[in-house]
Amino acid sequence: MTRPVRVGVQVTNQHATYPQLRDRVAELEQLGVDLIFNWDHFFPLTGDPDGAHFEAWTMLGAIAEQTSRVEFGPLVNCSAYRNPDLQADMARTLDHISGGRFVFGTGSGWFERDFAEYGYPFGTPGSRLDALAEDLPRIRARWSALNPAPVRRIPILIGGGGERKTLRIVAEHADIWHSFADPDTYTAKLGVLRHWCDEVGRDVSEIELSTGTTVRGLGSLDRTALDRYRELGVTLYEIALDATADLAPVRDLLAWRDSVS
Repeated sequence: MTRPVRVGVQVTNQHATYPQLRDRVAELEQLGVDLIFNWDHFFPLTGDPDGAHFEAWTMLGAIAEQTSRVEFGPLVNCSAYRNPDLQADMARTLDHISGGRFVFGTGSGWFERDFAEYGYPFGTPGSRLDALAEDLPRIRARWSALNPAPVRRIPILIGGGGERKTLRIVAEHADIWHSFADPDTYTAKLGVLRHWCDEVGRDVSEIELSTGTTVRGLGSLDRTALDRYRELGVTLYEIALDATADLAPVRDLLAWRDSVS
């Protein structure tokens, strides 16, 4: 299956005013990025741990209305924070607001402070992944029952590289697999994903491959790594930036996308 090379930018929900976040989204769409993400956390992950921070799904509603071209979604939703049927309804609503551009990025969560301060049971990595595996069929079932139905078959993005549980969930449910692994590790993980796809009877080519990119210095991307990811079949390249950060790395990544397309 041939897919275009795409660029996604995660605008972190931290250390900015809402107007700054809104303006950065507009600027990124104008620059020509293909997807815009935020993250589903309640507190900053870097810098001042008690700094300014905004909730993800509320902001996604604003992004849906504000934008006209880009796909968008959370990178990633924490399934533990919301009932799965509610998640499905929220995703379907965003899909309609945006005219069919929502990407349902989801995962099991990992940031303990989020769980502790908002009163969610933290459990273990394994128990959280088990809960995610139970939630995804309910989400798909709710999409098929909602009136009106989603505008399109909402793509599911799942992040992570756990070989025993996460990659099996990817094989069963994901349209996009996202990883932050270096190229060598990515190669090995992709082999595990192929194994799980064989186990569940799915063609691995049905899953779009996605990776986080590495910035080395202001405005400089590791192009050797990008080329290696591309040889592996990766077509979605994501970079994360605070709302006030320099956009030079994004411009560099877009230039690379255009040079290989």
